[in-house]
Amino acid sequence: MDIIFIEELRAETWIGIYPREKAMSQTVEISLHIGVSTASAGASDDIRDTVDYAVVVERLRADLSGSHFNLLEKLTEHIATWLLENFAAQWVRVSVAKLGMMPGVKRVGVIIERSV
Repeated sequence: MDIIFIEELRAETWIGIYPREKAMSQTVEISLHIGVSTASAGASDDIRDTVDYAVVVERLRADLSGSHFNLLEKLTEHIATWLLENFAAQWVRVSVAKLGMMPGVKRVGVIIERSV
């Protein structure tokens, strides 16, 4: 299996359980590892034969901008399922982090792996 990756993608979403978090959207940092075969694209040199990472980024940002999640775990599961269902991925590894949530902590987050 080959892996297409997108690292340190920043997206806006509504995430959190505290009143201050529900009052405004937050920026989350997302890293994706998408398990697919790239053999066809390697042979054809045609974007239609692979996962177009520009499309992934654009559609994911649009999806998340209108969504609300209480927990990072739910947000991360949502992204993993979304990738598996929409991009013919066989396996995904998704990392989602909230930035600057606590003094002295750069990021907190969740990493999951899922497959079909």
